[in-house]
Amino acid sequence: PGVVVKLLVKEGERVEADQPLLILEAMKMQNEIAAPAAGKVTALHVREGQAVASGAKLASLSAPE
Repeated sequence: PGVVVKLLVKEGERVEADQPLLILEAMKMQNEIAAPAAGKVTALHVREGQAVASGAKLASLSAPE
């Protein structure tokens, strides 16, 4: 489990592969969660300050156009 510290992108924004999407704090360590591939952020399923469980869906990306 962890807590979303900061969202680095917004819905509708285009992202590149490996671009950081958000910062997640778990066990007192901050981790950047990066895009697995280039695309467009179609949905953010979390908000800053929200606690999330392991395996929780954080964001959805569509294929690049």
